[in-house]
Amino acid sequence: MAVWLLEVRAGVYVGNYGRKVREYLWEQVEEGLEDGNAVMVWRSTAEAGYEFLTLGPNRRMPVDLDGVQLVSFFPPTAPDSDA
Repeated sequence: MAVWLLEVRAGVYVGNYGRKVREYLWEQVEEGLEDGNAVMVWRSTAEAGYEFLTLGPNRRMPVDLDGVQLVSFFPPTAPDSDA
């Protein structure tokens, strides 16, 4: 990732590339993600001015409502009661 993007914080990369490079980078993220999670955001002509993809387990899930991408939250999971 660091070849294409600037790592502004541990695990947070920033860059401005076209669709082909963005798709290539997302493929690399999908292949190497393992147990983590990832979010990719880019500027677009969508109503909000951006679009995004998510990958991996997370309480937030993208939802499309009439062409506008919003975020839905799942309830928090209860801690394990094995203690």
